[in-house]
Amino acid sequence: MEMRWGLVPDMAGYPLWRGNVRDDVLRKLVYTNAEFSGAEACAMGFATETSEDPLARAMGLAEEIAGKNPEAVRAAKRLSNQLADSTDERLLLTESEEQTRIIGKANQMEAVMAFMERRAPSFSD
Repeated sequence: MEMRWGLVPDMAGYPLWRGNVRDDVLRKLVYTNAEFSGAEACAMGFATETSEDPLARAMGLAEEIAGKNPEAVRAAKRLSNQLADSTDERLLLTESEEQTRIIGKANQMEAVMAFMERRAPSFSD
């Protein structure tokens, strides 16, 4: 959109796009100011999915995530946030550090027990 006004994309566009979409696709879209549909956004890597009822889908996804060990979800988020800027070595080390903080703790044990007992987990936070 910015190209229409003689500007370059800003508002953290470039850092957010890095690693999410191929360089040639990004260049074409930026240089031409092309607009695209939600389905096209998914195909190009800008969006995860489309839905006829986005709010219901988002709430369902949030409910699914809320049913997981919150400590593991937070750790996975921290790891995911490092993907673009960390080396493989740093990611492997951080992964091990995160796992060490979680494994054997009450919420992790609850996840295992709930699975084995075929029931919904009840996490402490």
